[in-house]
Amino acid sequence: MQWLGKGIGGLIGAVVAGPVGSLVGVLVGHKLDEIRRLFVEKTFEVMGHVAKADGRVSEAEIDVARRIMHAMRLNDDAVQDAIERFSRGKRAGYPLEKRLAELVDAGGGGLARTFVQIQMQAALAAGEVNPEKREALARVARALRVSREDLAQIEAIVRGMGAGGAAQASAQALETAYRVLGVSAQASDDDVKTAYRRLMNRHHPDKLVARGLPQSMLGLAEQKTHEVRTAYERIKTQRGFK
Repeated sequence: MQWLGKGIGGLIGAVVAGPVGSLVGVLVGHKLDEIRRLFVEKTFEVMGHVAKADGRVSEAEIDVARRIMHAMRLNDDAVQDAIERFSRGKRAGYPLEKRLAELVDAGGGGLARTFVQIQMQAALAAGEVNPEKREALARVARALRVSREDLAQIEAIVRGMGAGGAAQASAQALETAYRVLGVSAQASDDDVKTAYRRLMNRHHPDKLVARGLPQSMLGLAEQKTHEVRTAYERIKTQRGFK
């Protein structure tokens, strides 16, 4: 898996520009491999850190972490590494900002919102987020240069993923839809459309993979585009525009 990015990058480079292009392609592939490796490592370290933010890690939080490992279809060795990373993040004095800076410095800044989304999903899936965990999530966002407004929007998207049934037709669901798109209920139809297109472009799965998102995490990230699309359709239906 580690050599996959290098191999594909080298092949594309060779086809496009011969030996020099092949070298450039290998370097690009190597960079993507590094981003993918760091993304997975930091995902579980930070997940452990957020889980321990209030002083204890619940069975629900451990179960959520294991379910995410299962969703990623990690092999036995990768699961053991992920468990160790989770435990490392729980330790006192875990250098959160330093570890996340490593991901940014490697070129993973373009995946910042996706990283925060996965942390938010894990925290909310384990139960309501208390003040200590909320502050830990805010630190994660700051370290990755994700604004408070974007963090609130990410939380609205993740909470929207759990909405269903009759709740989807409620006024509260419509309010959530506006928060997901990051616009107010007073925004014009054109502003709503622009916000929707911007979010779909920013979180398109192909673009996330090109920035270094591991394929194994693509399913988690795709939930975000689904919720953005659902929010847009809800607003569009209520307003009656095409």
